[in-house]
Amino acid sequence: MPEPPPRADYDLRIPLAAERTLLAWLRTGLAMMGFGFVVARFGIFLRELAATRGVAPSHPAHTSQVVGIALVALGVVVNVVAALQHARFVVRYNRGETPRAHPLSMGVILSVVLALLGGAMAVYLLRLD
Repeated sequence: MPEPPPRADYDLRIPLAAERTLLAWLRTGLAMMGFGFVVARFGIFLRELAATRGVAPSHPAHTSQVVGIALVALGVVVNVVAALQHARFVVRYNRGETPRAHPLSMGVILSVVLALLGGAMAVYLLRLD
């Protein structure tokens, strides 16, 4: 089906800005996945370091693996939700609907989730000593 011609009030800057936003969210999701991989492998690194010194590891690598996997999964979710939001925005904008901002955006939700995860990690690290 051929694309209808753009409407008179169509502003190409708006979909291009939406695409830049999508790309920023994709970078965020990829960074979270990379960081999650590093965190997941950090426990293994500490265990191997203790083994080379001939001492028992001070704590199991399980926690860093769980947190790392959670960060990777959260990065995947961020990328999927960003793609869905972008597609929905483009369809609505092309229909001539006025885009509306939501007070509970993906950025706010992600901030809260990461703050909770960081707080839980801080409590866990404090309890190790």
